[in-house]
Amino acid sequence: MAGPLQLAFVSYKKDSYIVVEGKANADRFYIIRQGKVRISKDVEVVEEEGGNILGPGDFFGVVSTMSSHIHIETAQAMTDLTLISVMKDQYSQLIQNNTPVAMKIILQFSRRMRYLDEALTRLTLKSNAQEDPSHLFKVADYYTRQSQYNQAYYAYRQYLKYCPQGEYIMQARERMQKIAPYAKNSKLDFKSDEFNRIYPKDSMIFSEGESGEELFIIQRGSVKIAKIVDNNEVLLAVLKTGDIFGEMALLESKPRAACAVAYEDCQLMAVNRANFERMVGTQPQIVARLTTLLAERIWFIYKQLANTLISDPVGRMYDALLIQLEKSRIPISGSSYIFDFGAKELVNMVGIPQSEGVLVLRKLMENKKIQIVKDREKDRIQCMDLSEIAKQTEYYRKMQKIELARRENTSWSF
Repeated sequence: MAGPLQLAFVSYKKDSYIVVEGKANADRFYIIRQGKVRISKDVEVVEEEGGNILGPGDFFGVVSTMSSHIHIETAQAMTDLTLISVMKDQYSQLIQNNTPVAMKIILQFSRRMRYLDEALTRLTLKSNAQEDPSHLFKVADYYTRQSQYNQAYYAYRQYLKYCPQGEYIMQARERMQKIAPYAKNSKLDFKSDEFNRIYPKDSMIFSEGESGEELFIIQRGSVKIAKIVDNNEVLLAVLKTGDIFGEMALLESKPRAACAVAYEDCQLMAVNRANFERMVGTQPQIVARLTTLLAERIWFIYKQLANTLISDPVGRMYDALLIQLEKSRIPISGSSYIFDFGAKELVNMVGIPQSEGVLVLRKLMENKKIQIVKDREKDRIQCMDLSEIAKQTEYYRKMQKIELARRENTSWSF
């Protein structure tokens, strides 16, 4: 049983800075007890969904604290303030002592993730996120063309389930029959009380567009998270043992925003809504892990949004590589490193059409410290000196600031 939770109350005068963007060692977050706080960022790509003014009951600093990254925002007191300060190592105890606060943080994180993900999809992929169940047919068709019949069969089947009067019902049935002999999913349906599940490599766990009633914890193996956008598969992440996914659909009762496919044979634990609510109060370590993962994803997506402001596509590629290093906490040194993705994935990351991507990659490869290597039957990007990525990123970011300042000065001159 959890003991008493000792939280500190701190006061700030109007106009004081509580946290500053870019400051390292975020070891605590704050819940507002009295007063108002303004949140701002050096690079404000999209407005916060709920606005930038926070009041009693709201919290800030959680993303940087729980992800152990530098602060991604500045918080300034608009009035005299009384705040509750929560140290990172107190979070598990906070969950046990105050479940509603933990649920509020998780639900807000989930909503923010979906909002930011939709914004990033619009900016980088020049497309809107597809949450309509009819999108399942496009997902199925894409995987059919790629001869990935396990995923295709699953998506066709879900289309028939969720769109029984859909426009493509006949085509879906016909194509399912044709590919059925080649689809080797071991199991397509699980009972609600089957919490431990085995998924063979290349089987689809869920598809974007379908409804979601469960989140998953990876106990063994790895899972690929991807979107189908404009007839292309965009790789979002490869998750490994201990990672949690599928939580947004469970928490918000909205369609899945991406596909999850077994990247290798994997064993998952499925958690439904009722079990999750019990888990919040009884297994704080899992809820803390979920909060940390959501914080990591939000931190990462803010970095990706800032990347969209770099006008030079080569600069965006260097910045994208640096973000991946920061995400994986790889020390920036003179050592060599091979990334987990290749040229095509890098082009998708920065939102460049594949037709233009070849030319941009060619320019990137003029730097002899950046190479493409073949590894396990796929190409991967290798950097011979990681400090070169940091140096080039700093240069392109500086050029972008100069360009923005020049434009502002030009606009004022009129």
